[in-house]
Amino acid sequence: MSRNTKINVLLLVLVAALAVLPLALGLGDHKKEPFSGADAEAENAITEIQPDYKPWFSPLYEPPSGEIESALFSLQAALGAGVLAYYFGLRRGRRQGEQRALERAAASPGREAAGKSTAERA
Repeated sequence: MSRNTKINVLLLVLVAALAVLPLALGLGDHKKEPFSGADAEAENAITEIQPDYKPWFSPLYEPPSGEIESALFSLQAALGAGVLAYYFGLRRGRRQGEQRALERAAASPGREAAGKSTAERA
């Protein structure tokens, strides 16, 4: 097994452990909603400190259910990942194309001269 493969396997095991350990250890069992988002946690903390708090802004769109909210969040994450993957793929492709062009130019230096007319060579 190569060094890169070992590192990749170790990273996958760590990611899986991060996902499974909170569930296996029962973290959050004492809460009403154990794995709610950071926004809900912040709202709960604010209302405990100051019960008459009124938010400055309200959401532009409030999804009818938590499932739809999760689906929209997943869609947003997938679109973001797609944009990043496209950008990095395009960048890598351009770099590989430039490298191939340089290799072709270095491998056949006479090809450029053969393409020129006799007037251009003089």
